[in-house]
Amino acid sequence: MQLAPLFPIFHRILKPTFPNCLWCGDANSKIIALTFDDGPHPEYTPSLLKVLDRYNVTASFFWLGACVNRSPGVAKQVCDRGHWIGLHGYDHQNFPMLSPTELKHSLEKTQAAIYNACHLAPDKVRDVRPPNGLFTPTTLKLLNQWNYRPVMWSVVPEDWVRPGIATVVQRILQQVCNGSLIVLHDGMCGGQDVTATTEILIPQLMEQGYQFVTVDTLWQEARGVGALGS
Repeated sequence: MQLAPLFPIFHRILKPTFPNCLWCGDANSKIIALTFDDGPHPEYTPSLLKVLDRYNVTASFFWLGACVNRSPGVAKQVCDRGHWIGLHGYDHQNFPMLSPTELKHSLEKTQAAIYNACHLAPDKVRDVRPPNGLFTPTTLKLLNQWNYRPVMWSVVPEDWVRPGIATVVQRILQQVCNGSLIVLHDGMCGGQDVTATTEILIPQLMEQGYQFVTVDTLWQEARGVGALGS
């Protein structure tokens, strides 16, 4: 069963329930964030980067530490282009299934992989998106205790089940609005279509007057949170 029709409902319920997460940006600003989970991938991510380069779009990537270790050169390409980097755990295990020690280790191991590949210090990589969007109040309490920032979503076209490029684009265009935080995937599931999807999507969103920003900018716009390290 595809869950795509339910994600807008989940968003409306969860956003007010967990206000300390980033669910979207400022509804009064015509800015949106393109985010990509599950990478970097040796084939899909470089292809995606060419599209982002062509349209001069800065995106945000939530990485799996195992994938960074497998493709450190690709990770460095992403980082060198100025895209924002966040954490998605080391190997896509659902956070509520991990003990606090295991969760902390997963995040720190991913930060170490990013540092080794990109020389990006751990204190510059503090945004965390839970795999599958699964978290509990305890998860959020731990992330806050460890000085991480939980990042969720507002537009989820369920591209990982590959419903078709046109369907993914249509779902996004139907849901996008000021401050949207859009989730796509450049990993093993969904990454096969991410370049073609993004190639179609970006110019259409630009025509509607949207400006692409990073997750960090959404934090600042939505809640007045300053840039990390400032």
